[in-house]
Amino acid sequence: MRFFLVAICAIFLVACAGQEVFKDEFDNEKPWVEQQTQLPPYPSTENLISFDVGPNTSNEHFVDTTSIKIGEDDVIRYSLVVQSSTGAMNVSYEGIRCETFERKLYALGRDDQTWSQPRISEWRRLDFVRQLYAQRELAKNLFCPHKQIVSNPEEAIRALKKGMHPQIFR
Repeated sequence: MRFFLVAICAIFLVACAGQEVFKDEFDNEKPWVEQQTQLPPYPSTENLISFDVGPNTSNEHFVDTTSIKIGEDDVIRYSLVVQSSTGAMNVSYEGIRCETFERKLYALGRDDQTWSQPRISEWRRLDFVRQLYAQRELAKNLFCPHKQIVSNPEEAIRALKKGMHPQIFR
């Protein structure tokens, strides 16, 4: 009888452990891992598409269409060009993580049309940095409406051309 009880307890423990492992496979999502990023060629004027960021700035904003990439890590990466009313230009290579509404700066453009590494390159929430008008517009209305990333670079380009995500207003 004692052997019978021990055997039943052992079977019960094995069954419970198996259920826990099976349950954990679905309950615990795998941690997000950022993929390595390759810098694109420096933006060229003929590949730029402008987009409106609203009345908060007089700067003009452009995305280099050839630089738009969607990684396996669900980050949309692109080159951003900002031109001031006096003609000064700032160029950057950035990424947006739609799921978390975050932005990361990967590289800054230099006058000799090469890339340099920024002092700080980390993920930051877009709603905490007041000056990121362009990135918020890209994330909220063009590249990630409803925190869902566009399907491919072509869809992102269509959204830029229309000034809105193509599936919001058809």
